[in-house]
Amino acid sequence: MSVVKDLLHGETDGSLSFGNHELQAKEKVEDFKFKGRILKVKTYKDITKLEADGELVYESVPGTSVNNLVVTENGMKFKVEGAVDAQITLGLKPDTEYEVLVSGSDAGKMKTNLGGKLSMSVELEGCGVVGVEAKEA
Repeated sequence: MSVVKDLLHGETDGSLSFGNHELQAKEKVEDFKFKGRILKVKTYKDITKLEADGELVYESVPGTSVNNLVVTENGMKFKVEGAVDAQITLGLKPDTEYEVLVSGSDAGKMKTNLGGKLSMSVELEGCGVVGVEAKEA
């Protein structure tokens, strides 16, 4: 997997790829239409943030590159890559418990807050591509 050179694009399988953790200066794409929603991405080495219709979908500190993100009624899955370990926040259903898998391994059950945010640390340094999935428990 590599960084997303055009910062944000839809894949032929219906998933979404975005972010470039190698950028030294912040870049953004706004008003990107995808599956009936308006997307916005801001990305560089320090942060990557994706919003849909003004609501948080994904945020990482520091920045990451994300490929094949799929949001379903019951969760989200994607592949992520970064230069160092990252704190990732997902925008999901409020006050809901999710089973979280990282690289296919059970990372435990986590509950979103009242705003629907679920935060986790993901080891990326030296790992290459890491698969992450959060699905309703």
